[in-house]
Amino acid sequence: MPTPEKTSRERIIAAGRDLLEAGGPQGLTMQSVAERVGVRAPSLYKHIDNRAALLTAVAEATIDDLLARLTSTDGSLEALVHGFRQFARTWPEGFRLMHSAQAPPEALARVAAPVLRASRELVGEQEALDAARLVTAWASGFLGMELIGAFRFGGDIDRAFEYGLAGIRRALTTGHQSAGTTP
Repeated sequence: MPTPEKTSRERIIAAGRDLLEAGGPQGLTMQSVAERVGVRAPSLYKHIDNRAALLTAVAEATIDDLLARLTSTDGSLEALVHGFRQFARTWPEGFRLMHSAQAPPEALARVAAPVLRASRELVGEQEALDAARLVTAWASGFLGMELIGAFRFGGDIDRAFEYGLAGIRRALTTGHQSAGTTP
C-alpha cells in the first residue's frame, strides 16, 4: 500500500503565493515552501520540478485569481481596470510576478480576454488589440508606480487614477470616432 501524500500541488502553490507576498521572489524558495506545508524539501519535487516551475505555477495561480476577479465584474472597461487595481493592491508581489518571464503565455491570454472584449465593444474588432494593450500598459504602469510609492508630489492618487481612466476611455472612443470607423 503506497504511503499517503503529505501535501498536494495546490497546497504548495498556495504556500508559494503566501511566501511570495511576505518576502518577495527571494523569499520564495523550495525550502521555505517545504517548511510551510510541513514536508522536507525533496518531497516537493514529486509535485514541482524546481524553483522555476514553482514560480511559474505561482504566477499561473495568481493570473487565474485575477481572471476570476475580472470575470466577476460587469465587464466594462472601468470595472475591469478597478478590479485590476484592487487585485494589485491585494497581491502586489503576485502582480509583479505576472509581469515577469515566469508568467505562462497561455494564462496571460486567458486573463487578457475580458479586456479584449471590453476594448472590442469600445473600438471594434480591428482596433481591439491595440486598445487592450493601451489600457493594460497604462493600468500596469500606474499601479506599478503606486505600489512602489513613486507618486511623491502629493495630491489624491485615487483621483489621479480616475482621471487617467477617464482619459483612456475618452481617447479610445474619440480616436475611434474620428478615424471614421464604427464598432
